Amino acid sequence: MTLIGFLFVLAIVGFFGYMAMKLVPAYTEYMGVSKAMSQIASGGMEGKTLDDVRRDLLYKMGFQYVDDATIKPSDITLDRAGNGATLRVAYDKVVPFLYNISFLLHFEKSVQLQGAPTGQ
Repeated sequence: MTLIGFLFVLAIVGFFGYMAMKLVPAYTEYMGVSKAMSQIASGGMEGKTLDDVRRDLLYKMGFQYVDDATIKPSDITLDRAGNGATLRVAYDKVVPFLYNISFLLHFEKSVQLQGAPTGQ
């Protein structure tokens, strides 16, 4: 392998390494959201409103190092079907990359809740 070939391979590896450094924290944050949602789903939901569920979820996400600016309360919805309910979080995250190039990541997760929350 020549020096030029080695530098070319090194530049490609460096580019993908930099891309990984920018993207891995966003996926780690999503894992925190997923874990907080699982904790909420395993707890009892009897008598809780949507605002109570949002407050509890945002509180638990604070312990998972989820940035407060990442998920807004409007990104958290509660879908009812029969006697059950599904907690759904869908949000977009923009990760700046180089100059005017950014990554737009869309995350979405749903969990079935134990018990039925009340009200909207």
